Amino acid sequence: MSSKRPFTFSNLNNRATPLLSVILSSFYQSRTIDTSFTGISRKYFTSSHAFRTPRTVNFISSLIHHFASLSSLEPHKTSEGLSVDQILDRRWPILDESESDWKSHATAIAQSIQVIKKRLQWQNLVLRAEHLSSEINRSDLWENPNYAGKASREHGICMGKINEVNGFKQELIEQIEMLKLAREEDDRELELEIMRALLRMRRNLKEKEIEALLAGEQDPHPCFIEVQAGAGGTESMDWAAMVMGMYKMWAQRRGFHTTVVDEMAGEIAGIKRATIKVDGDYAFGYAKAEVGVHRLVRISPFDSNKRRHTSFAAVAVIPILGDTSTHVLIKDSDLRIERFRSGGAGGQSVNTTDSAVRIVHIPTGVTATCQNERSQHQNKSMAMQVLQSRLDQLEMARQAQLNSQHTQSLTDISWGNQIRTYVLHPYRMVKDLRTNYEVSDPDSVLEGDIDGFILSFLSASLDKDNNYHGG
Repeated sequence: MSSKRPFTFSNLNNRATPLLSVILSSFYQSRTIDTSFTGISRKYFTSSHAFRTPRTVNFISSLIHHFASLSSLEPHKTSEGLSVDQILDRRWPILDESESDWKSHATAIAQSIQVIKKRLQWQNLVLRAEHLSSEINRSDLWENPNYAGKASREHGICMGKINEVNGFKQELIEQIEMLKLAREEDDRELELEIMRALLRMRRNLKEKEIEALLAGEQDPHPCFIEVQAGAGGTESMDWAAMVMGMYKMWAQRRGFHTTVVDEMAGEIAGIKRATIKVDGDYAFGYAKAEVGVHRLVRISPFDSNKRRHTSFAAVAVIPILGDTSTHVLIKDSDLRIERFRSGGAGGQSVNTTDSAVRIVHIPTGVTATCQNERSQHQNKSMAMQVLQSRLDQLEMARQAQLNSQHTQSLTDISWGNQIRTYVLHPYRMVKDLRTNYEVSDPDSVLEGDIDGFILSFLSASLDKDNNYHGG
């Protein structure tokens, strides 16, 4: 290696040389830094050969983070000692995004980081990561490959979340440092670029707040949504069909793919019950907020006297677990498979073969039916997926001693546990009885605009359950 020399930007006058490679080359040759990296950055940005682009700024930002431990700049603190927690303590007002105020952006970002840490149960997350780190470093870990694989995956997930949050902190500190540099040198162009970067970060962190709501082990998985009509005959069956339609439109809004697994039509209108499969990232995490009984109050279209009726429909949401190691083992000897003729529209569309399949798990009595696929083989495969998910769900509930965080099946839902009321007469309103969140436009809700209810419930659940102390 060549003799050590201070790290400088003296060789950056050749604009054709990629900035990052030059900096790293200089660092590896010198293995030393003669001043803080912020000071070096200042020298470069005020030099005659400086070329400032968004990419340049990003390179400098990443290098400040890389050299933080080697310089006088402490991680997660500015050169003046300002940390994310201190930004919150100063209570700078949060203005509209259109206001070009760095303190406002910084405070909004710091608040989002705090919310994300709260929703991730930060202290528990860090302790869990430390425990898993000691576990995966055990010399005898791989004597149990299943446990080793599970521990390694969970450790990776925990560390990914921790590193992401710490990265947000460091990025905020770096942007503040760069803003200070730009203002000291009266560089308006650089200042505007940093303000845009802060705004992008502010918006990104708001999205991350929502993602942090979905930190459950099963949340990333696809799911089945089941709707069953309550007592009340045709009126309730029509309401059940409306609820199922609401979920199909909601899934479409979110870009999820839906497949009808099973549907039993009512004699006159609506459905007695139906099951759809919802494929998409975090489908279960979002849909789990909908478990319970949904109540409708309206003037019945089936009542010639135009009287007001109350109808009920029950909703269950079941995760589809992709990790086969978590599945309940199903023995062929425990199954009773029944085949019957699928229901259809009649006429030329009538199904004349016994292609529908019902599978009964004899030890538990759990059943699963599918009649919407084109062949008996496809119906059987889908019915087995439903049965597997239901049995997995029952096992999770048993292990958690029916802890409320686990979704219950339709048979476990009490008809007195209404979670939401939809009123179409004498006034118009939809209200969630768990959070008191309400809207005055039931039509939009029935057309699938239910994210407000879902996010309100998920936020309230975490606020109630978490005991957060900062960390």
